[in-house]
Amino acid sequence: MTPMSTSAITPAARAISLPTLPASRAGRSVHDLLAPLVKLVAQSEVLRADSLGCWRSGEELLFLPRFFFQRRKVHKPRIKVGIFAGIHGDEPGSVLGLIQLARALECYPEMGRNYQLWLYPLCNPGGYIDGTRESRSGKDLNRQFWKNSSELEVQLLEKEISKQRFNGIISLHCDDTSYGVYGFGGGALNERLLKQGLAAAESALPRNTATQIDGFTASHGIIESRYDGILSAPADQRPAPFEIVLETPHYAPMRRQGHAFLFGLHAILAEYRQLECTTKT
Repeated sequence: MTPMSTSAITPAARAISLPTLPASRAGRSVHDLLAPLVKLVAQSEVLRADSLGCWRSGEELLFLPRFFFQRRKVHKPRIKVGIFAGIHGDEPGSVLGLIQLARALECYPEMGRNYQLWLYPLCNPGGYIDGTRESRSGKDLNRQFWKNSSELEVQLLEKEISKQRFNGIISLHCDDTSYGVYGFGGGALNERLLKQGLAAAESALPRNTATQIDGFTASHGIIESRYDGILSAPADQRPAPFEIVLETPHYAPMRRQGHAFLFGLHAILAEYRQLECTTKT
């Protein structure tokens, strides 16, 4: 079957309305953000929703939402990929990008053929509400993984990642120092997938082609190094999953960030599916 092109999903992407965020970075509502998506899931045959867990922060009840996509109910081996966003609360573009993907999967389920997709759009709910990079406890959650962290969000995500044993992990971020899209992805497979993802994302936003990005050496928007303690699979997982971080420029228009994430994710998933099909034939 011919892979679905980026141009095929463009009309759906442009027709999808994104939630309107308040002008102030603080006081955002998780309910207002997720309510349209939860309503969509209630009527969907390919999406479902639940939560990894909940906890109290003062008078507020915080929770870590999870969405699941599978095109058909036929029992067969599928590629399991976890896609994570909002680990930094002041990067709403990543959250909206993953919401964009969920809505596009509902419109075009063929995008997710052969996949089980586990979507985690709000990995730092307290930070999102407050408009802060850090969690309510003041920690950068994306430096806490696999370090015996006491952060509840990290513990829930580590447990989930260990349980699911994903074939691939994709993290979405927004960089307030970048003028274009770029990504982290060391190793031949990660670089191959990221190359496809960035090329597709350029349909919405320019690529950052600087030789130094976020303090790392970069080539054509791809960084091989990565920060310590970022959201990832446990070091002892075998086979190791592909792991990619996709970044958009924080100050770009929100709709264009959503399109860049959607196009990039579609290309990455299509390329990996093709590789898997080639390997098994």
